[in-house]
Amino acid sequence: MYGSNNVKTLSGQSDFGNRLFIYEVVGLSQSTMSDSLDYPIRRSGSVFLTVPLKRMNEEMRRITRLGGKIVSIKPLESDTPLSLSQAASQSSPSISVASPEPPQGEVTQPPKKMTQAKSKPKHENVPVNIYRPNSPFVGKCIENYPLVAEGGIGKVQHVTFDLSGGDLHYIEGQSIGIIPPGVDDKGKPQKLRLYSIASTRHGDFGDDKTVSLCVRQLEYDDPNTGEKVYGVCSTFLCNIQVGDELNITGPVGKEMLLPPEEDATVIMMATGTGIAPFRAYLWRMFKEQHEDYKFKGLAWLIFGIPKSENILYKDDLEKLAAEFPDNFRLTYAISREQQNPEGGRMYIQHRVAEHSEELWHLMQSPNTHTYMCGLKGMEGGIDEAMTGMAEKNGANWSDFQKQMKKEHRWHVETY
Repeated sequence: MYGSNNVKTLSGQSDFGNRLFIYEVVGLSQSTMSDSLDYPIRRSGSVFLTVPLKRMNEEMRRITRLGGKIVSIKPLESDTPLSLSQAASQSSPSISVASPEPPQGEVTQPPKKMTQAKSKPKHENVPVNIYRPNSPFVGKCIENYPLVAEGGIGKVQHVTFDLSGGDLHYIEGQSIGIIPPGVDDKGKPQKLRLYSIASTRHGDFGDDKTVSLCVRQLEYDDPNTGEKVYGVCSTFLCNIQVGDELNITGPVGKEMLLPPEEDATVIMMATGTGIAPFRAYLWRMFKEQHEDYKFKGLAWLIFGIPKSENILYKDDLEKLAAEFPDNFRLTYAISREQQNPEGGRMYIQHRVAEHSEELWHLMQSPNTHTYMCGLKGMEGGIDEAMTGMAEKNGANWSDFQKQMKKEHRWHVETY
């Protein structure tokens, strides 16, 4: 049963003295993520892997990311399988082994059986409405630079404000309100507009004294006159000068908070400036290094933009993908440069459909959180892309989506 034809060593080496264990794994499927692995993947049935003791935690996480489940663990030198608790204690107290489940294609229950309901993630105290519209914080612009390269479409700016002198603090995934100066067409003071925060709680300078936004200037043609109309607040922010003051409220929002678990799988789907909260996530995960947060999971960003010149934070994102290939995956959908399988423009829903099998398997884990941020029109296409994969696995996508939301694993902020 454990012959050389179906047992593969994941370590790439056989150092003398390493204890080896045979993992029996089901549920792995061939995908672009698993193409690089050095063992054969089948749609169903068991795969037997030889894992050194020192890599048990690492391989456990990788198997989980690929949607696999460990059925049994057995020392190479013994015919007696370990109990799951024994296997966990062999490497470290933190390792967890999934209970045996039937191979894919043999599941008779809907996804509720695949994912266990869990309580709401335990975040630290979430600050809300420290500053309100009737008593806003007066911040000062200290940075404003363009994010769209020459030849791109529209105007998008990265704007940073000084928060020193006040008590405005926030965490990743929240928003702040901006009250533009002046009055509206009725002569009343302008109302606040909400913007997703694009910086971590420590700010772009790491001193806990700034907040940053990613702002696209809204522009459209008036349907009656045909004249170009520009958004009041977005134009104000895109054109604000260093040293200018503005009124800020908030922070607000608990829907898009980053899960506190350091080994979580975080799937992010963004269009345009919907990248803002995900920039905050990724900077906290990879650019900042703190003793109280060491990300060890998988982050996957699927980013929809019209042209290459419109890839916001492009250099930083691609640098992170190169530096952390095991923990960060970056997928673009560039509508005016790439084609979908039908020969039309490549939108984010086509990328989701292309990777729907991997996404579905990842979503089965109770440790996976899925986020969507950007234009509201993206929601229908993504639902359509995942509906077929859910049906293929004997499930209803709408019901599964509701279950994820109930488990606080499905997060949407669209506009």
